[in-house]
Amino acid sequence: MTAPPDTRRSDLLQASLWIAAGLAILALLYTLSPILTPFLLAGILAYICNPATDRIAGWGLPRLLAVVLVMLALTALAACLILIILPLLYEEGAVLAARTPEALTLANEKLSPWLREHFGIRLRFDSASLQKLAAGNWDTVQAILERIYLSLKIGGVALVGLAINLMLAPVVMFYLLLDWHGMLARASRIIPRPWHAKVTGVAQEIDGVLSQYLRGQLLVMALLAAYYVAALWLAGIPSALSIGIVTGLLIFIPYLGFATGLVLALLVAALQFAGWGPVVAVMIVYGIGQVLESFLLTPFLVGERIGLHPLAVIFALMAFGQLFGFFGILAALPASAALLVGLREVRVLYLASRFYRGR
Repeated sequence: MTAPPDTRRSDLLQASLWIAAGLAILALLYTLSPILTPFLLAGILAYICNPATDRIAGWGLPRLLAVVLVMLALTALAACLILIILPLLYEEGAVLAARTPEALTLANEKLSPWLREHFGIRLRFDSASLQKLAAGNWDTVQAILERIYLSLKIGGVALVGLAINLMLAPVVMFYLLLDWHGMLARASRIIPRPWHAKVTGVAQEIDGVLSQYLRGQLLVMALLAAYYVAALWLAGIPSALSIGIVTGLLIFIPYLGFATGLVLALLVAALQFAGWGPVVAVMIVYGIGQVLESFLLTPFLVGERIGLHPLAVIFALMAFGQLFGFFGILAALPASAALLVGLREVRVLYLASRFYRGR
């Protein structure tokens, strides 16, 4: 029995209105994207921390107290990371200051003859010679200083914005965790009743896939931290424990953890003044680590847990990075996991369609 024309026309009108509302919401989100960063960060952290909050609240504690305890634990974790990095930077800064005279002497013995022989440049690395060189090329130095000032000015504005976001994110996260289940219930009530069972089922499946992703990512972080600590220790790099832990903990942000650990390890290796051996050792350690992460650990420990083929994981990282930059790389695997659930539903509908069955 077919529906009356008026009913079909009404259904079509409602569908058009819902599509228009969805497009308007997407346009609004795009317009407000510069101020959504703290809300997005707080939403991700609240999603990650909600199971722990539920578990603590299940012990009979008020939800408010559970949220406070979880946020205190997260703050303690961030403080531990800072306490690992700062002593390392302080120690290497002290070593750099102590060895600056030795470095200048080495430069005068090795670099100055090479510059004189190949480029005809006569230069000694001491304060008087460097001041004389700067005075003779003041226009170039002034242009460089102007560029540095402009970069610092732009970077200062960016740092202020980052600081505001970092201060706002915990506030947003607190309220999200406190009213998490209430918000989900209100969202559930506005879903059209004919679609309610299907939408909630898909949402639960996405939630399960993202949980598997987080567990896999934590396992990758732990394994890589252990690898970098052991490999840097065997290579004779000082502060191997701190550098390895920092690299492993930051690995959940693609390329940032690798780059941070590599820079720190190269700095420590160079400050040994033991020739190219430690530097080459660091490059080998981090080259092997990047291969392990990109082609073995992430595809198999993360990709298999969320149902993505290893090649699909590599493609997702490259594609999202190309389309959306750094944040695209950060969201590539979770977004791919959510899209995978939607594609499974589309596949089921396609296989059940008359187009596919031919009748």
